[in-house]
Amino acid sequence: MFTGIVEEIGTVDRLVTEQNVIKLSIACETILEDMHIGDSISVNGACLTVTSFNQKSFDVNVIKGTENKTYLNQLTKDSSVNLERAMPSQGRFGGHFVLGHVDEVGKVLKIRPSSNSNIMTIQCPKSITDQMVQQGSITVDGTSLTIFRLAEGQFDIHLIPETKRATILGQKRVGDTVHLEADMLFKYVQKAISNQNTELTPDKLAQFGF
Repeated sequence: MFTGIVEEIGTVDRLVTEQNVIKLSIACETILEDMHIGDSISVNGACLTVTSFNQKSFDVNVIKGTENKTYLNQLTKDSSVNLERAMPSQGRFGGHFVLGHVDEVGKVLKIRPSSNSNIMTIQCPKSITDQMVQQGSITVDGTSLTIFRLAEGQFDIHLIPETKRATILGQKRVGDTVHLEADMLFKYVQKAISNQNTELTPDKLAQFGF
């Protein structure tokens, strides 16, 4: 379980493909402090398992199923990546519930400057916008963000200066791809309501705490 609060930007130090498995070595500092083999690390929003580490970097494997659902196979040496350790049970909860299971890959459609942020429009399949609500939460490359405008197949997020500084989203350009994970709580509500063969209404959302 993650929160979508990126702890550090890491750098791909090495990338090797062996027998349909991509082995990534990622250089970083902060998240190495209490690392163990087998730990779960969110890499651009995809939950990966630490296979080895040293004082400067850690290694993870990207298997075929993960590769097919993400753009991790497009990373190259020196690519920057968002990193977050799994949330400890006693930790402060700052974002929203994030599983690290990428739902879809979206594409940056537009970036427009505003008075105190950049407005980024992301294009994505309708299947994931159907799982969003305006002013709700969305995970973009492992970063917990608020949906400011929602339309069929696209949505807007605002990148404040701190988000641009602390994540790789400030480096994104029009045409770049991003990992998307819809709000887990919304998925459970949607599933529960669909099992009852009823429509999603404001009253029913309120019953589930939305």
